[in-house]
Amino acid sequence: MSARLSVMLVVVLLLGAAALPPAAATPPALRCTAPEAVTRFKVSLPNTARAIRRGAALVIVAIGSSSTQGVGASDQAHTYPALLAEELQRHWPRLAVTVVNKGVGGDTADQMLARFTRDVLPYRPQLVIWQTGSNSVLQSRDVQGYEQTIREGIARLKAAHMDVILMDPQYAPRILGRPIYKAIVDTIGEVSNDLKVAVFRRFAVMRYWVTSGQYRMEDIISYDQLHMNDASYHCIARLLADSLASAALATPLPQADDPMTTGSESHRGMLGTSALKDTVGEIIDGL
Repeated sequence: MSARLSVMLVVVLLLGAAALPPAAATPPALRCTAPEAVTRFKVSLPNTARAIRRGAALVIVAIGSSSTQGVGASDQAHTYPALLAEELQRHWPRLAVTVVNKGVGGDTADQMLARFTRDVLPYRPQLVIWQTGSNSVLQSRDVQGYEQTIREGIARLKAAHMDVILMDPQYAPRILGRPIYKAIVDTIGEVSNDLKVAVFRRFAVMRYWVTSGQYRMEDIISYDQLHMNDASYHCIARLLADSLASAALATPLPQADDPMTTGSESHRGMLGTSALKDTVGEIIDGL
């Protein structure tokens, strides 16, 4: 190639690069971070921890409304339950993880409670994630009645020996436009403290993203000003998986239930000691 042709080629390449839009024009991907103070669970998850440590199948039912169903996601693969299953499989590659999506758009807490017999109990999950509160905010439901409903629901799940994680409303313009939102969010926190169940503080996590200046509301909320989008569903799933893994690893089990202190003969099918240590290592690596 002649020197003149080489120079011309360089000029063409430079002009082409100058015509490209600047990198800043592309919105940055969410980093999926939030303070530990709003993501850490204050209670243990004994049934979940037992299944993980035994190497048994981990079954989770995600019950809720449109946020669970996945409105705002590009497809079902980008709903938070589907992404949560992927994230948990990343933590525990050798564990059979199933997350059953039982979200129904528009459902309020009492409608979800009525579905427990059909949509939760038959699966016999070790863990139930109950996303609730958003429609009670939008419909300005009675707070006292809402509280009674979630108390009853938690009692039913506990009686069936299932761990419970409550997920509170999303931080979105249409939620913030209803003054009752604070009472609903506070009620979920108070009930979780009172009944000793975990709460994933989605509202606080998303508020942190916006108020800290990391992201704009339009980065994490769909055009309808209510539902999350692929990016925020992904981040919520990742943070929820990390919180769940931390809680499960920190949960003490009775000596008879802990495979680290029992012989393999008494627990057929569970992970051996070396495999269990590998699994625990994977959890730590993933956190």
